[in-house]
Amino acid sequence: PDLNGHEKYGLGNVKYNISRIRVTAVEFPSASISLLPGTGIKLVIANASLTIDMNWSLRTWMFKDTGRSTVYISKIFVTAIFSKPPDHTGHTLISLTSCRTTSGDIDIKLNGKS
Repeated sequence: PDLNGHEKYGLGNVKYNISRIRVTAVEFPSASISLLPGTGIKLVIANASLTIDMNWSLRTWMFKDTGRSTVYISKIFVTAIFSKPPDHTGHTLISLTSCRTTSGDIDIKLNGKS
């Protein structure tokens, strides 16, 4: 979904709109799955990266600008543990028991008219 809103800075408001958000690349150079006896499944993703493209616009009482942006997030680490809780209805359920995510670097490139 698009993101839009406004923030108050100094003497005025800044209105923003971020639209057409698209994930254009995902890399998982190191991923592993292991069984945790009596607990469930552990998923570990190391050193992943993500590239997102989007359109943006800003407007203040002084100026307005629009453009495109690329956000590159790297050094993403995810550890997730999934469990299978008992289900007496016969359906298979998988539950996310814990999840920890960190990212190292974020590079933002803005291309606008100004």
